[in-house]
Amino acid sequence: MRSVRLVRRGLELALVSTGIVLLFAIAVLVAVGVVLRKLGAPIGWYDEIAGMLLAWLTWYGAALAALERAHLGMPDLVALAPPALRVPLVLVRAALVCGTMALVAWFGWQIVAILGEEKLVTVPWLTVGVAQSAIPIAAALFVLAELLTLPDRLAEARAGAAAKDPERILLEAAR
Repeated sequence: MRSVRLVRRGLELALVSTGIVLLFAIAVLVAVGVVLRKLGAPIGWYDEIAGMLLAWLTWYGAALAALERAHLGMPDLVALAPPALRVPLVLVRAALVCGTMALVAWFGWQIVAILGEEKLVTVPWLTVGVAQSAIPIAAALFVLAELLTLPDRLAEARAGAAAKDPERILLEAAR
């Protein structure tokens, strides 16, 4: 169990760091892009790179949300279910989420393999494979996050306790 917590903490640190770097890069790029456009010297690759960074931020943020159990949890449904159904519900949910994200990862790798060497329009030194790589990588990290949080979800279901819902915790803290 200690190794699971260690891996979980490392993944959390990596995803938070990645999110901070991507958010900072987007903010700087947008600010520079706006200033240069107002000065009459727009950069042609600004839109394509900003869009790519936003997609990366979204995908890696989704994996972080899964790790923080702030994504697709259905805690109320599990808590309200009869005790005999709680663990099966958690397992079915985990199987559906992991299966879906595994398919996204698989097809994401297929896209990278097919389009990988194509060049971006405004940044010809950057390949579509690099631009699209966040999809399969983040989907695989999403599956890992789900598997790392599954023991906690199962323990809560077995105990019959309401799951720790991050959204509910934030709402209660705001009151």
